[in-house]
Amino acid sequence: MLFYHLTESRLEDALPPLLEKSLERGWRVVVQTDSEERRDALDQHLWTYRDGSFLPHGADSGQHAESQPVLICASDGNVNSATVRFLVDAAQPADLDGYQRVVFMFDGHDQHQLESARSQWKELKDAGHDLTYWQQTSDRRWERKA
Repeated sequence: MLFYHLTESRLEDALPPLLEKSLERGWRVVVQTDSEERRDALDQHLWTYRDGSFLPHGADSGQHAESQPVLICASDGNVNSATVRFLVDAAQPADLDGYQRVVFMFDGHDQHQLESARSQWKELKDAGHDLTYWQQTSDRRWERKA
């Protein structure tokens, strides 16, 4: 399980490249947000985040959710049979078994998200999970801290 601490950029800037890398590796992905409004905003953003790019995705509220390579949801379901789960905006996971990777992304400038990530880290560490912690550097690269 990976924890990504955003300190220099917004989720909207950091998430798309990670989703692209996941697709390049042949993984199916689900991104869990904390609300339907946030799900819809991320869904819209992924269509327009960069000129000339195309990131195939959908929302769990849309048609053919089960066939989407990247599915944005506001619940803990896995209708697209994803092998990678991103949890953003302090979304709370349910069952994390069965995933190849679980990625917690949190905004370092948001106290609620920081506290949620710390709580998740402690709970998962106490349960014996293997965890890594990545923090953004000033040039927006990821540096492993733990």
